[in-house]
Amino acid sequence: MNDIDSYRRKFLGGLAGTAAVATVAPGVFLREVHAKPAEEAVTDKVRWGMLVDTNKLTDGGDACIAACKKEHGWGNDPKSNDAQQAQWIRKVKVTEKMTGHTVTLPVMCQHCETAPCVDVCPTGASMKRADGIVQVNKHICIGCRYCMMACPYKARSFVHETLIDQLPDTPRGKGTVESCNMCVNRVDAGKNPACVDAAPQAMLFGDLNDENSRISQVLKKFGGTQIRADLGLNTGVRYWGI
Repeated sequence: MNDIDSYRRKFLGGLAGTAAVATVAPGVFLREVHAKPAEEAVTDKVRWGMLVDTNKLTDGGDACIAACKKEHGWGNDPKSNDAQQAQWIRKVKVTEKMTGHTVTLPVMCQHCETAPCVDVCPTGASMKRADGIVQVNKHICIGCRYCMMACPYKARSFVHETLIDQLPDTPRGKGTVESCNMCVNRVDAGKNPACVDAAPQAMLFGDLNDENSRISQVLKKFGGTQIRADLGLNTGVRYWGI
């Protein structure tokens, strides 16, 4: 076993142990995510990010997808055409041509520092918060879908049909675009994104601007891979094992 594998086992094992404690004492697991007072503005002192270890995702991300669906209510309408269902997170299978080695990983909005979707939006509906979370303002989205064309990760979906049983923390609407918002409602309340809680053994969430945060320390020591790093977008989501 090499050093990086040994360290991964230790820190991911610690995550799993903390998650077990969280079932008894909610909040213990959320040491690095603090609730933001409702009256306090978001600032750039924090930049939220996520690290995904694909080697620890035994289901390839199924639990993450299920958690995202439950949290935001997409993909749950039995009357909806499957081809029209939005997907905030999806499984992607990557195969290395020379060796045939395959990796399955969850892909969602990568929350780019320089977000192409924001650059092309004519109304400002696609926007990036000061803390790095990219989201869509449903009130001013006109459904032009420029952002969908600009996103190199195919992380955005267009809502074609009338929606039912929407959740109060996740406003959605026919004729608008939507994508992963890093569970901003949970983050502002001092919680982890739903996908992270669903796979604590493989996912780590925290402040990329804080050099003492767990995620920053791990990335500094062992690095993390960006999908399409050649684009220079400085994504907030990083991976191991791809």
